[in-house]
Parts: sequence; structure tokens; C-alpha cells
Amino acid sequence: MDGRSTPTTAKAEDAGRTGPAAGAGGSGWSMWASELTLLLRRRRTWAMLVALAAIPVLIAVVVRVSADPVQPGQGPPFLDRVTQNGLFVSITALVVTIPLFLPLTVGVVAGDAVAGEAGLGTLRYLLLAPVRRGRLLLIKFAGIAMFCVLATAVIVTAGSVIGALLFPVGPVPLLSGDTIGAWEALGRALLVGAFVSVSMLGLGAVGLFISTLTVVPVGAMAATVVVAIVMQVLGALDQLAWLHPWLLNYYWMDFADLLRQPIAWGSFVDSALLQTGYVAVFGALAYGRFATKDVLS
Repeated sequence: MDGRSTPTTAKAEDAGRTGPAAGAGGSGWSMWASELTLLLRRRRTWAMLVALAAIPVLIAVVVRVSADPVQPGQGPPFLDRVTQNGLFVSITALVVTIPLFLPLTVGVVAGDAVAGEAGLGTLRYLLLAPVRRGRLLLIKFAGIAMFCVLATAVIVTAGSVIGALLFPVGPVPLLSGDTIGAWEALGRALLVGAFVSVSMLGLGAVGLFISTLTVVPVGAMAATVVVAIVMQVLGALDQLAWLHPWLLNYYWMDFADLLRQPIAWGSFVDSALLQTGYVAVFGALAYGRFATKDVLS
């Protein structure tokens, strides 16, 4: 014996590490549940969620212990409102995480979706199960989408809890000048979280496509994050104003319309349409690449 695993042994070892394989012959729901279980069993996933939760906690603690109150216009948007109402902690945390931290975590999950399976050698067993390649891609993207929801939910939840513990909570003044109750304000924060989750789906689709191009997950992760950074750099150049509405990050910060009375849904709809376009285009590219990719040799 040379210490190397035989294909049969490797298959048995990998069976416990791959999600969709467990439900390969079952329904789409069982496969999706298996993929979600795989995602949540990874220490990396929990490390990223804990890091995201730490951001609103850090913001709240710094504002609380600061001797000088935050003046209007200082720091990120809504930061000056935190001391007046703790519910603004979650909104401020979303503003802080959207440019870098959220795209980074989404890029890690999306880049690993297919490349991680290929790198471990479990992808071939998923496809020999058998599982249709298009179906497997849909399950992988569903897992990415669920992480987008989890990531924003963690930020909103952590921000709301720490905000309520450290600051007063009461009626919330909206950007339109109206005032709403605390529970309705919490609902608005969840709505903002939904907006942000949807806004990350296009990047998830880009990462899924890149993940089909390589068997090196770290490379796919890095490339996806680079795409997000490049998009933001292009969005900052006034000379490319004609291109801005087509960039996947164009509406990322436009959730302020959800903090008005009545709610202005235009930006939410426009963002959803743009992300749908990215999902459709890069989903098709991912399928075109994955359907012809040789992973069985």
C-alpha cells in the first residue's frame, strides 16, 4: 500500500463532505437542504457571519463610549442618528459593509461553489450520482442566494440587538420627515436587508460562473472579489457615466427610498431587474461552461 486512497475509498470519504451528493437521487428540496447544511457546517461560513455581526457591535460600542457626539455629516450616513435611536445601528452597519465586507463574503461563497467541489474531487461523484448539471448549478446558486440572505440578516439582527441594549429605542424619524413606531421601523430595517440581499445576487451569479472556470477555489474567490472592486472603481469615474446604470453595484446604496413615507419602490424594482439580468446572463454562461466541462476523467 502506498497510502493513497483508491477511487472507492475517496468516494466514501467525500460523501460526508459534499452536500448535494447526499440527496442526488432525491427531490430538488432535499438537494437544496443538503447544500445549505454543507454551507452551514463550514467553519469558514460561521467565521464570516461572526465577522459581519461584529461590525454593528463595533460601531455601537465606539459611538457609545465616545466622549464627543457624532455630528451630522460625520462618518457614514445615519451614524449621527444612532445615539437618538438604536435601530439606526443596523442601517449604519449595512452602509459600512456594502462596499467591501459583504461582496468579500459573497465572493468567497460563490467562488467556492463549483471550484471547491472540483478541487476536492467530489464534483465527479456528484455528476455520476447522477445529477443533471443544470440542476446542480441551480442548487449551488440557491445556496449562494441563501448566504446573501443570512449575511444581511446577521447584520440587521446584531445591529438591532446591540442598538437596543446601548441606546434608546422609540419612534423613528424617516427621511421624509414622518415618524413611525419602533416595530414598524424594525420592519423597515428588514426590508432594507432584503434590498441588500437582492443586490448581491448578481455578484453571486458572476462568482458562480467564475467558479466553473477553475478547480482552484481560492482563485475563483479572489477573481469574484476583484470583479466587485472593479465595478465600484468604474462607478466612481464620471467619465463612464453612460456605463454606470449597467454596473451590478449601481443600486447597492439606493435603499434610502425604503426609509420614506410612503415607501418609494422604484429603486428596489430597478435593482431587482438589474440583478435578474446579471443572474440570467452569467447563469447562462455558467451553464454553457459547466455543461461541456470534463470533470469525469
